[in-house]
Amino acid sequence: MVLIALTGAGFGLGIVVIVRGLFPPRMSLADALAALHRPPVPAPIAEQGEARWLSRVGRFAVPLLRSTGLPGGRLRRDLQTLGRDVDRHLAEKVAAGAAGLLIPSMLLFSLQGMGAADLGMAAPLAVVLLCGLAMFVLPDAAVRREAAERRREMRHTLSALLDLAVVALAGGAGVEQSLADASAVTKGWAATQIRRALDTASLSRTPPWGALARLGDELDVTELQEFAATIALAGSEGARVRESLSAKAAGLRERLQSEAQAEAVAATERMALPLAMLFLAFLIFIGYPALSHVMTGL
Repeated sequence: MVLIALTGAGFGLGIVVIVRGLFPPRMSLADALAALHRPPVPAPIAEQGEARWLSRVGRFAVPLLRSTGLPGGRLRRDLQTLGRDVDRHLAEKVAAGAAGLLIPSMLLFSLQGMGAADLGMAAPLAVVLLCGLAMFVLPDAAVRREAAERRREMRHTLSALLDLAVVALAGGAGVEQSLADASAVTKGWAATQIRRALDTASLSRTPPWGALARLGDELDVTELQEFAATIALAGSEGARVRESLSAKAAGLRERLQSEAQAEAVAATERMALPLAMLFLAFLIFIGYPALSHVMTGL
């Protein structure tokens, strides 16, 4: 029965996808005119990721998901931070959801075929649907976690780069030279993105603070945008950039330290419940034999 229900659901979903593909929603006149006069979008500075095999499996359902408004604005920013295409992410969600529906269905069908248990229809169907839904939203959670880690890495790298740039400025280097020297000795993904931004500015003969501001907007890192605004003020109006960068580096270090302390406190609080459950299980393990002996004696 479960297999029949899932087959019917898959057949219905296939009909919806086919109808949506044959009769796509028409673009409004306002959107069509806006697309004609839209300025070209500059190429992203952040490095783009490679496509996975999951994105090729679930690509057929991407137009349907896009028509529903997926993904949301916040998730789009996270995908942009990771350098992943929106269509690729939606295709991975479809493939993961299909796997969440198919694998539990095959297991339950195998158990019922071997006569292990007669579970009926409602409970297995609910389990299969929950597994499919969980697998469908799992890529979103993974993207949010990875994007948060990337932004944290960018903040730490920016803090180190600020300190190195201040040292270079104290040695008599200019703003652009100090940024190039500081980014050349830093390592990691974030340092690579900053070097790409500086190289892009150098090749296009534009000020480096413009490329850094764009990178901060793409990665949704406010500190990088503030840093770009600070050096832009120094480059255009001759502000005292060394003191400004030194103060910004100190403020960023304090902020990162506060975030690290808050994360440590949160991790300690999360460990309280498992420890309490472990202690309760230990008490039950120790006290149950004595309690059972007393109850048997009565």
